[in-house]
Amino acid sequence: MAVQSKSKKEAVPIRLVLVTMDTHLNSAARRAQFQLQRVIPGLSLQIHAASEFTGNPELIEKAVQDIARGDIVLATMLFMEDHYLPVFEALKAKRDHCDAMVCAMSAGEVVKLTKIGKLDMSKPASGPMAILKKLRPKPKTEGEKQTSSGAKQMKVLRLIPQILRWIPGTAQDVRVYFLTLQYWLGGSEENLFNLFSYLINRYAAGPREALQGLAKPTDPVEYPDLGVYHPRMKNRLSEKLSDLPKVIPDSKRRGRVGLLLLRSYLVSGNSGHYDPVIAALEAHGLQVVPAFAAGLDARPAIDTYFIKNNEVTVDAVISLTGFSLVGGPAYNDAKAAEEVLAKLDVPYIAAHPVEFQTLTQWGGSDRGLMPVESTIMVAIPELDGATQPMVYGGRPGAAGTTCTGCHQRCTFTEDHNPQDMFTCVERTAMLAARTAKLVDLRNSDKANRKVGLVIFNFPPNAGHTGTAAYLNVFESLHQTMLGLKADGYTLTVPDTPEALRKEIIEGNAQQYGAEANVHTIISADEHVKRERWLSEIEAQWGPAPGKQWSNGSGIFILGKQYGNVLVTVQPGFGFEGDPMRLLFEKGFAPTHAFSAFYRYLREDFAANAVLHFGTHGALEFMPGKQAGMSGSCWPDRLISDLPNFYLYASNNPSEGALAKRRAGATLISYLTPPVTQAGIYAGLADLKTSIERWRGLSPEQRGEEEDHDLAALIQAQAAQMDLCKAEPLWDVHDADDIQQRVTKLYEQILELEYTLIPHGMHVVGSTPSESERVDLLSAMAIGSFSQTLPNSVITQLVQGKSIQTIVNKNVDLQEFAREEAIAILEKLQHWDQQIQEETEIPSILKALDGRFIRPAPGGDVMRNPEVLPSGRNLHGFDPFRIPSAFAVKDGAKQAQKILQRHIDDAKALPESIALVLWGSDNLKSEGGQIGQALALLGALPRFDGYGRLAGATLIPLAELGRPRIDVVITLSGIFRDLMPLQIKLLAEAAYLAAAADEPIEQNFVRKHALAYMNEHGCDLETAALRVYGNADGTYGANVNHLVEHSVWDEDDELAETYMRRKGFAYGKSGKPVCNNALLKSVLADVSMSYQNLESMELGVTTIDNYFDTLGGITKAVKRAKGGEEIPVYIGDQTQGEGVVRTLSEQVSLETRTRMLNPKWFEGMLKHGYEGVRQIEVHITNTMGWSATTGQVQPWVYKQLTQTFILDPKMRERLAQLNPTASARMANRLMEASNRNYWQPDDEMRAAMKQASEELEDRLEGVFENPAMQRAG
Repeated sequence: MAVQSKSKKEAVPIRLVLVTMDTHLNSAARRAQFQLQRVIPGLSLQIHAASEFTGNPELIEKAVQDIARGDIVLATMLFMEDHYLPVFEALKAKRDHCDAMVCAMSAGEVVKLTKIGKLDMSKPASGPMAILKKLRPKPKTEGEKQTSSGAKQMKVLRLIPQILRWIPGTAQDVRVYFLTLQYWLGGSEENLFNLFSYLINRYAAGPREALQGLAKPTDPVEYPDLGVYHPRMKNRLSEKLSDLPKVIPDSKRRGRVGLLLLRSYLVSGNSGHYDPVIAALEAHGLQVVPAFAAGLDARPAIDTYFIKNNEVTVDAVISLTGFSLVGGPAYNDAKAAEEVLAKLDVPYIAAHPVEFQTLTQWGGSDRGLMPVESTIMVAIPELDGATQPMVYGGRPGAAGTTCTGCHQRCTFTEDHNPQDMFTCVERTAMLAARTAKLVDLRNSDKANRKVGLVIFNFPPNAGHTGTAAYLNVFESLHQTMLGLKADGYTLTVPDTPEALRKEIIEGNAQQYGAEANVHTIISADEHVKRERWLSEIEAQWGPAPGKQWSNGSGIFILGKQYGNVLVTVQPGFGFEGDPMRLLFEKGFAPTHAFSAFYRYLREDFAANAVLHFGTHGALEFMPGKQAGMSGSCWPDRLISDLPNFYLYASNNPSEGALAKRRAGATLISYLTPPVTQAGIYAGLADLKTSIERWRGLSPEQRGEEEDHDLAALIQAQAAQMDLCKAEPLWDVHDADDIQQRVTKLYEQILELEYTLIPHGMHVVGSTPSESERVDLLSAMAIGSFSQTLPNSVITQLVQGKSIQTIVNKNVDLQEFAREEAIAILEKLQHWDQQIQEETEIPSILKALDGRFIRPAPGGDVMRNPEVLPSGRNLHGFDPFRIPSAFAVKDGAKQAQKILQRHIDDAKALPESIALVLWGSDNLKSEGGQIGQALALLGALPRFDGYGRLAGATLIPLAELGRPRIDVVITLSGIFRDLMPLQIKLLAEAAYLAAAADEPIEQNFVRKHALAYMNEHGCDLETAALRVYGNADGTYGANVNHLVEHSVWDEDDELAETYMRRKGFAYGKSGKPVCNNALLKSVLADVSMSYQNLESMELGVTTIDNYFDTLGGITKAVKRAKGGEEIPVYIGDQTQGEGVVRTLSEQVSLETRTRMLNPKWFEGMLKHGYEGVRQIEVHITNTMGWSATTGQVQPWVYKQLTQTFILDPKMRERLAQLNPTASARMANRLMEASNRNYWQPDDEMRAAMKQASEELEDRLEGVFENPAMQRAG
């Protein structure tokens, strides 16, 4: 760079202001400033990074003031509204009152603020700019546009200033603009010196004009657009792979790792976070190929440096960029990324620095990553197929501050430039260790490879050992072990799944008084000697060995070894004294047994990899940050560097995301069970026959005496099935009344008959039968096309008939247009082929070979067939695109149904609704429930120019056509973790509604917010808080655990527990603040509570989370309203257009179609031990609804008791298959009676007591079967 000697004239002040997204180029800019001040001593440079000022009012105000005082203003990389809106008005106000304003590589609104010389980009393009737009190459497709090479763009960028050099007038200002881009993208000290000098020389005005020409800028210094980097390489950058130093000789290398770096950090000299990663990998014996490409498309670097002669030359790839593989903060092309990663077929790790906070802030945070970080740096790369998201560095904290992210407690000093990037030593070491283990796994011999297969035990002591959602674990485990053996692993496999189950669950368990077979015992002394975090564990659980899975002198490791495969049982969370407290409390540690378990897998068994078997275990829910784990987070400590794979249900991307982000898991999806129509059985079939006889009679015939008897029979049969009351008898002379009653019964029976239910459980390694495929494809036709196809048509398709033949010969298809029928059948045929192919065990084997597992969206296969084929790495929907346009439109329809149902029942519009939102349902529906909440508030999502979620906007009341409904939104912990942008959206929508200048009779949000303000003297923003959930790092309301462990006496305990857990309000900042007083106030206004039912596989009695959240808030509302009950509604959107039912109706429907339905319970019992456990869970969850809402009808308990407990043959079957779960079932039904949820007569109560005692005796091994005694 050319520098003249300092002028003798008095220095003329000139103020440069740089506003940009992050601090990548800050140090280079400062060095350029110091050089420039040698010739322009009056120059000052103020730099403001959005990564620092966003959410910080003081820094925003400082940026605004500096912009107002600036002479030349440069704004770059401001793509997101959160980044540019705080300074947008200041930039807009300054553009006509400064020497030059250049706004580049930013959102369109920002770029239009550019004004330099005669170039005003707020005006329509004309002259040279218009010509350049025409010269810009037109892509053939949108995908081609998005994936165009960064090198090509840079080539065009360099060409344009050359073209414009000799064109006078405005063209010269256009040329300056493109030179500015070139200088910035080559962001070294030299280029930034040239950039600042060039703008001063051309545009400095007024007294500053004297500064023109003092500095002599040169043309942009060019650096490689594509190349490799190494701190030991001459000049550090090169286009030649051969220039890389061979720190690790080929003869000694453990493997070879490709690193992807950001070019901007390298050319600016700000690579302090990259160099230690390279060194750490090399310290593990790995050769490293650090590569970069221009722009944000890494594919050219991959093709050039990681592949040679069509052969992949690396064993793993790590992206250190913090962005998706193809794209950056403005867009991403996940499909293109997936294809190049599949071609590499090696593990792909997306590590990232913390960009929008300092390492000190991250280390001390319960949340971990900021919302924008978790979205851009974690969620978006997951769409590519990235795994193990890890922090490895960031900007240091202020001098004197200490990062508390791990035990090393790094303290920053004056030597650490707060603008430069820095490495987290502990995280970098872990990243290198994990990568090395993945490379070892890939290069290991299968015959010597050791694998830990982890099954779960939740809740403990409940007959639940070896169970998982929708999965027959032991059959699946057996199939997997056979697959491993066939693939060359060294192991023995028991003859049958039942033999495997007995060896694991029974074995020597009785000898040790353990819950399963004891594989080995770790002595307390050994544990104390080897447990690194002993003091933290002992602070919570007392001295080693603790009480869980212990004989008093040692810790049990449960399971059994089969050669090089160890099948182990994961310990529970820890439940001494206070059930499940570990799961939901911050500051806790796992038990001695839990920590010893993972240490044993890592160090003693020395597993090469671990496979967690089914949805889901406890590891990913251990205490720690929500995302961006540090060395102090227990999931990270426990899994350490052990390669972690996780077999996960395909319909649960949300909880799967926690396993990926908190425990470094690569997911391998498995299908949920096939679905079928519930059909009707026994008394329901008889009732339908009688009703159809009635419907076949003419009105005249119905008046005859014998048909009066038929009406009486229908009433008696319906009463027997608890579909109507037995008394008073229907008035057979009132024909209209009888007709209405019979019609309603018929509609109920049809609903029961055609409700879709899951049938049995899934078995990994097997595919659905022909009849199951027919049922599933029928459901997919309804879910995907809203079309009900004749069963015969789908049967023919499954049997292999050609589509043309089916269409030509089936009169049942005549109602469809031929092209439509063919299109639907072609899709169904494709899906059937995917369903038939067994992909899950091959994917497990592929993962264990250290290969790339393709990404896949999670969801219900009926409505989102993109989940097929299974065996892929699950991810959610792009967070920037939630809620989708369809979700917003459908949400408005469903919201209207909710309101109409309340109007029909209560004859009034509800003023306030308590609404429960789950992350899983919103990921599967692309934000359907968020759409409902917005519709009730009378709001819409607002998206920026890139189609990314940016905020909320109100629908005018005139357009809305009704009052705005107040909505109290309670979030699941997983929603909070995965959808931070949507939390801000909902909070902003509620605030906008409260702040709207509208009549309070037309705006119930404002009505209630103003009332609270008047009562408490707070501001409107506080009074408008309507989004509630857990504190950072905690999950659940704990209501379910109180119910499941029967440890509550008064109803108020359930309400108080809910309030303590869910009393944290989330405002527009997205940060939770405990505000129980406000929550109690808003709950007192609630007219009804509501939750959506999104999954066909799940019902409100299937899992405890429903009564934990919806039941919990309903109980809290009742207390807030002084004991007043409110209606509870379920929006069932599992079929067709959806229907809103009362909770009582929904529980009744599920009881009849599932628990009392032989088709359902026989499908479960076919799976033996695990099937009994599923039935018990449904009964427990039913009682949970009674405990929280009181809205379960007594007949439900009566019929469940008669079906499962008082029938001797059924009781015998249950006890043989799973004695623990069957005893719990009987005790639960007794508990429901004791808590007055139903009242059996004396005879039934005595029979129940006898049956319960019999089951307990069986469990204790003291029961003698009377039948066996008589036979003897």
